[in-house]
Amino acid sequence: MTLPDQPAVASWTEPEGLNPRGTVIVVPGRGEKPDVYERFGRRISTDAYRVHAVANPVDDPATAEAQVKSLLDGPKPVVVAGSDTGALFAAGLVASGRLPGADALILAGFPTETAAVAAEPGRHDETPNDWEAELEARTSCPTHRGKLAGDILRRGALYEPVPDGWAEQADLKAVPLPILGIHGAADPVSPLGEAREKYAAAPRAELVSITGGVHDAFNDITHRTAAATVILFLERLRNGKDLAPIAVPESL
Repeated sequence: MTLPDQPAVASWTEPEGLNPRGTVIVVPGRGEKPDVYERFGRRISTDAYRVHAVANPVDDPATAEAQVKSLLDGPKPVVVAGSDTGALFAAGLVASGRLPGADALILAGFPTETAAVAAEPGRHDETPNDWEAELEARTSCPTHRGKLAGDILRRGALYEPVPDGWAEQADLKAVPLPILGIHGAADPVSPLGEAREKYAAAPRAELVSITGGVHDAFNDITHRTAAATVILFLERLRNGKDLAPIAVPESL
């Protein structure tokens, strides 16, 4: 049960009459409320995966961790997905052995050293144009930009520092689970080249770049492609942790 002073988990379930095929637990990034992932959750749940978005760990790490852990007993496989600092938090939980029930990670916009530099004081003046710059960095999707103009995002949060110690805890070398990384090729917050180095150190990682994509790969203008990439990964995971391909291109 969620206490009155705790953010509620946002959930999207499988269509009526279908058995659940697995569970995806989404951890939001800087400034984001769970409802930021409504479109992502609805799309993934259409394929019968239960999707839950938890509290923002930057605002309340204890609640976010407790909510993630409470959802680990959902239909298997159970995958933890995170965007921005949510990706760091999720990876840190797994690397430290605090999510023994998780089967895989899906990480979007994984922050790198440049993400911390972008938040240094003086890099962004407090002017109305900062909001436009933040929107451009987050997503190029006009529909999602309109949604972010509401009360589901704390403006300016993308330029706040990554919490101390999170980058070190999110050492992908220490993550034994399969990882799918989805990263915008034009991400101005966390450059793709730096992210590629992070994933290359992981024992079992795949990295998919989104052409022209910016920081929020789950909610960018290419959100359908990102969702399809997630579904393909989930279907392979259901067949076994060796992630054997299901759709195999043939030479002609």
